[in-house]
Amino acid sequence: MILSSELCVEQLLPKDGNALLYKRFLDLADADSYLSILNNDVPWKHEPIKLFGKSILQPRLTAYYGNKNYPYSGISMQSQPWTPTLLDIKEKIERISQVQFNAVLLNLYRDGNDSIGWHSDDERELADGSVIASLSLGETRRFIFRRRDDHGNKIERKLNHGDLLIMRDETQKFWQHQVPKTGKK
Repeated sequence: MILSSELCVEQLLPKDGNALLYKRFLDLADADSYLSILNNDVPWKHEPIKLFGKSILQPRLTAYYGNKNYPYSGISMQSQPWTPTLLDIKEKIERISQVQFNAVLLNLYRDGNDSIGWHSDDERELADGSVIASLSLGETRRFIFRRRDDHGNKIERKLNHGDLLIMRDETQKFWQHQVPKTGKK
């Protein structure tokens, strides 16, 4: 369902949550500039996580910025201070979402073999109904939702360079999401 003609906004979930996709949230020049700065300035890490009791390297690179450390999947992400670029992006997202964010987990998918599997952003440290904003920069990637109680019920969209996805309300309680492998090198 398209919600706005000024900025192309689509509600992705039919019930039990709220996931708004803002197509072309950033214009091409801003998206290109942010991508270049982040690629060059972020100290990306390739850290292991615990998955089903085993330690494995995450199939992507990560970096964490914010006001406090963040534990997930058996690791504790050490917070780095906000950079001017990240503060600029944060302010733009806060303006449209009307939410104050206190951290960002950056994921770098180097190629189509990098991914993040099915999960919900529901760690104990996050309050119920926490708002999660996901800004896509770089190559187009598939983003898929599935209901936690019905894995056959899926909703898929392509997130393009400059698109913003905001998940709020009960989304994490009823839905999981993933960025699957594409196989592209």
